[in-house]
Amino acid sequence: METSVIFPVMPKDPTDAVPFAELVAGGDFARLWQGQSLAIESHQMFAYLAGMGFRFPVGTSVTLMPLRHPMEAAAHARSLARLTGRRMTLGIGPGSPDFVAGLRGEPYESPRAACADYLRQLRGFLGGRRTDGERRADDERRADGERREEVSGHGSRQSGLPDLGHPGVEIGLGVLRPALARVAGELADAAITWMTPPAYLARDLVPALHRGARTAGRPVPRLVTVVHVAVARGGRDPRQLAFTAARAHLGAPHYTDMLKRAGLRVHPSQPYLNARALVDSGTFVYGTAREVAAALSEYGRAGVDEVVLNPAGVGLAHGWNAAVEDLAELSAEISLAQTDLIA
Repeated sequence: METSVIFPVMPKDPTDAVPFAELVAGGDFARLWQGQSLAIESHQMFAYLAGMGFRFPVGTSVTLMPLRHPMEAAAHARSLARLTGRRMTLGIGPGSPDFVAGLRGEPYESPRAACADYLRQLRGFLGGRRTDGERRADDERRADGERREEVSGHGSRQSGLPDLGHPGVEIGLGVLRPALARVAGELADAAITWMTPPAYLARDLVPALHRGARTAGRPVPRLVTVVHVAVARGGRDPRQLAFTAARAHLGAPHYTDMLKRAGLRVHPSQPYLNARALVDSGTFVYGTAREVAAALSEYGRAGVDEVVLNPAGVGLAHGWNAAVEDLAELSAEISLAQTDLIA
């Protein structure tokens, strides 16, 4: 299982991300991720870092479909692959119904259909071809009555992008529940989850991912999971850190629904109590560096291929230097644990 890191906030100054970039460049982590940003835009932040000489793999976890036509999303992703010299992971997601409605005038009638259509268009703009299994999966969806959902006012007509000679783009889909995990299995290169407990991944999402891939007659996409972490130190309250890191997600119905499915007692009207549930269940991983590393190994056993460390709680409460200190200590402990496992 690879270990990566996410810069977990919308940056207002791109230099804030430089210490994270230095960790990745130094070999501590496999990839640097960034979510959707309405401050300094995520792709532009990565381009800024590439211009500083940081040429390593990057990924978005995730950018929101209503903000970009698939052709523009493909162009941005190819550009980053070219600028970094490394394959770029373009993670996309539908966004919340309210967010979608604010941009489109109405939410997607079927987020599942919208995601499938967007992924197909991305694949086309990036020059990929669908397998016979993927075509059969599309036919089955139509037979089941799932209508095609246009993802923008421009429709789905595609035009080519000029040759760029880039290392490639991996298409990822953000998933929380089995329906989108199955779409990822059918059409994506990676499924990207956020705040998903390992037992829930193993029981619900990994089987759906496999079912989708089997239906489409294609390899199972790799599984990437973003996990909140913090090293136990004096003056830190893990429940407060969890609330600081995840309050927006903990008040969102689609996240609380996922956590309920995973067995946590949560409600969107009670984000602070939900933060307690994250800590008590181990979904927010807190402890000594060795304890955190041991807990993260559960994700590998659940079928995760890449775990992405999210230090938002510490960074927002104690500063990004403290977050980087945590990440460096965790990287060393994870490397030690992997060496012991090989030995």
